[in-house]
Amino acid sequence: MRSFWRTLDRQTIRDIALVCVADALVGASFGAIAVSGGLDAWVPVAMSLLVFAGSAQFAAIGVVLAGGGVIAAVVTGLVLNARLLPFGFAVSDVLAGRGRLLGAHLIMDEAVAFTMRQTGPRHRRAAFWACGIALFVVWNVSVVLGAFAGEIISDTGALGLDAAFPAVLLALVLPALRDRGTRHAALLGAAVALAATPFLPAGVPVLLALAGLVLYVPEMRRQEVAH
Repeated sequence: MRSFWRTLDRQTIRDIALVCVADALVGASFGAIAVSGGLDAWVPVAMSLLVFAGSAQFAAIGVVLAGGGVIAAVVTGLVLNARLLPFGFAVSDVLAGRGRLLGAHLIMDEAVAFTMRQTGPRHRRAAFWACGIALFVVWNVSVVLGAFAGEIISDTGALGLDAAFPAVLLALVLPALRDRGTRHAALLGAAVALAATPFLPAGVPVLLALAGLVLYVPEMRRQEVAH
C-alpha cells in the first residue's frame, strides 16, 4: 500500500483524500439512516462489506424503508450497479494477476476515475489500488460509526451529510469542463437526468445521463483526426 502512495503525485493523493473525507460523511449518513429507520445495525454493516457500492446501498435501503420487498431492493441495486460492468473492462489491465477478485470488489466510480486519469501502467495500478483500498476502509469504518449514531440521532436528514459527496465530486469534475466536448456532453447528460427525475425511480435518471456520450464520442473522433 505504501508503494502505491509513493508512486502517485501529490495532487492525486490530495484528491483521493478529499473523496475519502466525503465518503466518510456519506458512509456515516448511510449507517445512521438505516438504523434510525428501524433496521438492525448489522444490516448496513454487512451490506457495506459485501456490496460496497454507495448509491446501490442507499437505493436498496430506501426501497426497504419505504415498504418495498427484498426483491425490489436487490433489483434496484443491480440496475444502479450495471454501470460497473463497462468500468471493469476499462480497468482490466490493473486487475491482472493476483488479487483479481479483491480488485473486482473494489471497482467503483472513484477508483475508476482516478485510474483513467493516469497514463502509465504503474501509475494506473497505483491509483486504482490506493483509492480502492482507502475508500473501502474509510467507508466501512464510517458506516459502523454511523450505525451506532443512528440509535441516538432521531432526524438524520437534518444533518445533510449526504450532500458532501456530490459537492466534492463536482469540485473534482469542474476542471474537466474546460474541454468543450466534455462540457457539451455533461450538459446534455444533466438535462436528460433532470427531465427524467420526476418520472423514473431514483438512480435511473443518472444512468440515462450517459446519453451525453452521443456528443462526446464524435468530438473525440474529430480531435483525433485533427491531431
